[in-house]
Amino acid sequence: MANKILVVDDEKLIVKGIKFSLEQDGMQVDCAYDGEEAIELASKTEYDIVLLDVMLPVYDGFEVLSKIREFSSMPVIMLTAKGDDMDKILGLEYGADDYITKPFNILEVKARIKAIMRRSTKKDNVTESGGNIIVKGNLRIDVDGRSVKIDDKEINLTAKEFDLLELLVTNPNKVYSREKLLSVVWGYEYPGDVRTVDVHIRRLREKIESNPSEPKYVFTKWGVGYYFKE
Repeated sequence: MANKILVVDDEKLIVKGIKFSLEQDGMQVDCAYDGEEAIELASKTEYDIVLLDVMLPVYDGFEVLSKIREFSSMPVIMLTAKGDDMDKILGLEYGADDYITKPFNILEVKARIKAIMRRSTKKDNVTESGGNIIVKGNLRIDVDGRSVKIDDKEINLTAKEFDLLELLVTNPNKVYSREKLLSVVWGYEYPGDVRTVDVHIRRLREKIESNPSEPKYVFTKWGVGYYFKE
């Protein structure tokens, strides 16, 4: 089955180029040119990935992402303006999995998409053994099903938040530098800012820790990195 991609940008030439290139790789591509249309499409279809521009008519990319996160954890890659670090950080704050700076090379776009696809394919190909469950305190992690519960309540993590938690919890007490987490979790030689990791860790703590400022699961080793405490 072809992977489904939603491309959202008000620059029709950019959308046309991305659509053509991705379809050449056998992907199914839907297009939206404003925020309202993007929300409508995303609410009707579970896309494998959404490519979402920040600057959009009707609703901007942050508003669209916020709406999507109310009903889905589908991976979202933000398209941001060159040098606009605030857009990148805000995108991650709102729950984006990754970002690409404009102007971009289509090969970079494909590399980012394929890195996320590899994670999704591993998830889809897992057999339902039901045995790969990790329980730590009131935290229950179904590694195969990629779901997390706290006190039997489902916690909605994005793909990257889950990937970070899975890596840390399956390697307890091992400290990972931010650079190492970028390399391992993002799946390739990621050219991004290490603040990407900081934002994702903070969002993860907000979701799984009863008091994020005094965590009992994901700890910081000052000057080194992050680890999951056994």
